[in-house]
Amino acid sequence: MAVTSLDDDKARDIVTIDLAGKSSLADHLVIASGTSQRQVVAMADHLMEKLKAQGLKGLFAEGKEQGDWVVVDAFDVIIHLFRPEVRDFYNLEKMWNVELPESGASEENSEHIG
Repeated sequence: MAVTSLDDDKARDIVTIDLAGKSSLADHLVIASGTSQRQVVAMADHLMEKLKAQGLKGLFAEGKEQGDWVVVDAFDVIIHLFRPEVRDFYNLEKMWNVELPESGASEENSEHIG
């Protein structure tokens, strides 16, 4: 659902990483970029609304005040939303040995959750 919501909001370079067996924090990590602070915050808001509509409670989002990097904690899935420059700087994909997609690259280059 997270990937679909982000895709609907025109997120760029969506990457999903399977963390099962690698981390106790979550089963999946989703990383995506927005073109502006406003888009990053809007994507986080829309995602939170959709997750709440599915009955998830106690969701948490951090970073919406600035909009450069927003983290949405959806329990088994953690979603990181960045402005492109901030994403390049932190390069979370490298921590999990996943290549950072080139801007505008197709989704074929990323792992996806079902």
